[in-house]
Amino acid sequence: MESEEQSKQVETGRAERSVWLMKCPLVVSKSWQAHASDSHPVAKVVLSVDPLHSDDPSSLQFTMEMTGTEAANMPRAANMPKNYSLNMFKDFVPMCVFSETTQGRVAVEGKVEHKFDMKPHDDNIEEYGKLCRERTNKSMIKTRQIQVIDNDRGVHMRPMPGMVGLPNSKDKKKAAPVKGPEMKRTRRDRGELEDIMFKLFERQPNWALKQLVQETDQPAQFLKEILNELCVYNKRGTNQGTYELKPEYKKTAADVDAE
Repeated sequence: MESEEQSKQVETGRAERSVWLMKCPLVVSKSWQAHASDSHPVAKVVLSVDPLHSDDPSSLQFTMEMTGTEAANMPRAANMPKNYSLNMFKDFVPMCVFSETTQGRVAVEGKVEHKFDMKPHDDNIEEYGKLCRERTNKSMIKTRQIQVIDNDRGVHMRPMPGMVGLPNSKDKKKAAPVKGPEMKRTRRDRGELEDIMFKLFERQPNWALKQLVQETDQPAQFLKEILNELCVYNKRGTNQGTYELKPEYKKTAADVDAE
């Protein structure tokens, strides 16, 4: 048997072997895991080279084709694309692949030479979209289960003294209500908000920022941006701490008569 000291050692015999790291769709990954014990290949990689530009690394085109047996055993094979594009990347953080046995032995399986993103071909993207929508709809369905309780007297479900929410509970604290300013506000269209602001200043000439936030239900920072363009801020005087329209935006008596 291996000693404890030997089990802590990392096997590095394959440390220099080149391996590929590939990010693949979830349905493909699950299918490969289901057939991990099979001896037949699950897919093949096809490398295409442009003979006129063989020295150019961008001329290399990698594609992956699922084998016939693998594709037939895939779930929802009708919508499952068989051909995929492999987008290669070389600009990534150096990485190595490790493995661990059930006995706890760790080994280095190689270092990552190429990194790929796997995606369906453009002509198969519609079918793959249907598959993704089906998977999303299925995940939204809640499965309810009925569990039979052995103790039909309900002792375990009986509220015990001191539990939160009971009349004799010592914890009398209530959850603090969410304050208005902390609520997330959605920005309006800028032109629409400016029209609203002009109407508010027609109602009264001076407004505090807090009042405008309540009237418009807009984020304070967004309002400040518009107020800095349309208004002046009173730092002193009887209207201290309020905004009023700049002279060029104020309506004159002639404008009011014309309306």
